[in-house]
Amino acid sequence: MRTLQQSTLRSGARQAMVTPCSRSVQLVFATAAHADIRREAMLRVPLEKAHTFNAKFVPFADIQSRHMSGESYSLDDVVYRSRDGGLLDVHHDMKALAQYGPDYWRALFDARIGTTAWPFGSGVWSKKEWVLPGLSDDDIVSMFEGNSNLFWAERFGKEALGMTDLWVKQCGNSHTGSFKDLGMTVLVSQVNRIRKLKPRSITAVGCASTGDTSAALSAYCAAAGIPSIVFLPADKISLAQLVQPIANGALVLSIDTDFDGCMRLIKQVTAETPIYLANSMNSLRLEGQKTAAIEILQQFDWQVPDWVIIPGGNLGNIYAFYKGFKMCKELGLVDKMPRLVCAQAQNANPLYQAFEKAHGVADIKESYQAVKAKTTFASAIQIGDPVSIDRAIMALKDTNGIVEEASEEELMDAAARADRTGMFNCPHTGVALAVLLKLRERQVIGPNDRTVVVSTAHGLKFAQSKVAYHSQAVPNMTCQFANPPVQVKEDLGAVMDAIKTKFSL
Repeated sequence: MRTLQQSTLRSGARQAMVTPCSRSVQLVFATAAHADIRREAMLRVPLEKAHTFNAKFVPFADIQSRHMSGESYSLDDVVYRSRDGGLLDVHHDMKALAQYGPDYWRALFDARIGTTAWPFGSGVWSKKEWVLPGLSDDDIVSMFEGNSNLFWAERFGKEALGMTDLWVKQCGNSHTGSFKDLGMTVLVSQVNRIRKLKPRSITAVGCASTGDTSAALSAYCAAAGIPSIVFLPADKISLAQLVQPIANGALVLSIDTDFDGCMRLIKQVTAETPIYLANSMNSLRLEGQKTAAIEILQQFDWQVPDWVIIPGGNLGNIYAFYKGFKMCKELGLVDKMPRLVCAQAQNANPLYQAFEKAHGVADIKESYQAVKAKTTFASAIQIGDPVSIDRAIMALKDTNGIVEEASEEELMDAAARADRTGMFNCPHTGVALAVLLKLRERQVIGPNDRTVVVSTAHGLKFAQSKVAYHSQAVPNMTCQFANPPVQVKEDLGAVMDAIKTKFSL
């Protein structure tokens, strides 16, 4: 495997990509003019016109129709739904942001990567003007999340897919081991502000979770000294996911239901108490998650990949990526958007079923029906009634996107096969990789298409599933890429026999 910098050097790209560990490489390759732009941008922080930047809640229906109804709410309001019961969206004043040209924004964002200057060293808060422009730096709760590696999957791409330009965005290389940190830093920071402005308005923050959301919420609340409550479906998450909120001091409620049942309960609780809802129906989280899309563009030197494949459960993340790419296009930083692929587990696939019935994205909403999600190794996306269904459909329509599914065997085999080339994937990344294998087999994605697979969590959070796979202990699964340990006696001859057998010496 090679780093992003090695790949771009080999392919003759004009400049090394930017990652937290590559600033010295970047300086070597940067032109004098480019360096001057960076210094100038840094000297102009804060931006002279930053006071004109603003964001507010508006009905998501307004975003869909591209017509502002006039209904809006301050981000300081505790509100989750529009008057008609629909979702809300964080809407930015794009005209105000457009006062600065694309060259300025590119240089400004690039200049902040990996710095220790608070809070801009965070991959999320390096884009603060595009996230929560009105938030004071003193209110930000950050662990310098983001800036995650864009991994060139050279060997897996070549050997398994015949591809030359395959990348894995390692969003699980984060504080609590999943992409949820990107959104939680934004939500908890805004809660921190509200609690200062209105001391008795929020007493705690709560969420329903399939594991990763609870870990992120509890960690960021612990850092801010804010009480947290998590609703978890009993016996349906990994031990690593369960212990994280426990360790961070959250009130952990293990409930005899699935995620959708936990979600119904948390909505009822937050409607009747001063407990703030932290699930992805709260669009504040999507503002942080969208920065991963902007990071991808930065890491490709502001070139747009052809495809981005995203595991889909509650479906907020595919909309977040869409939103990040779209802001860059609208403000002129790039001139197109990638095609998005939503990858669902076959056991929790309501969007895929609707996509197949509609034969594409044209009438997908009319074909949509919630399902009862079945047990899947990809437990974080074991959701049958996704709250962000409308958001995901909009993202797919606007990018000519695709929805595909993966069976349990397909996702586990894909994760294990990729692990053999140096990765260490969570099952959800396995879903995305399995979908990529299908799309390559059908020639939907070409051998030279620049393709990014979004890895949503660290493989160590799902070690139990890997143990079961490599022990060949999964019922009705062949586990063709299993690599169990070989038991040998304390004897040189026995050791040599095992080595010879393995490597055909």
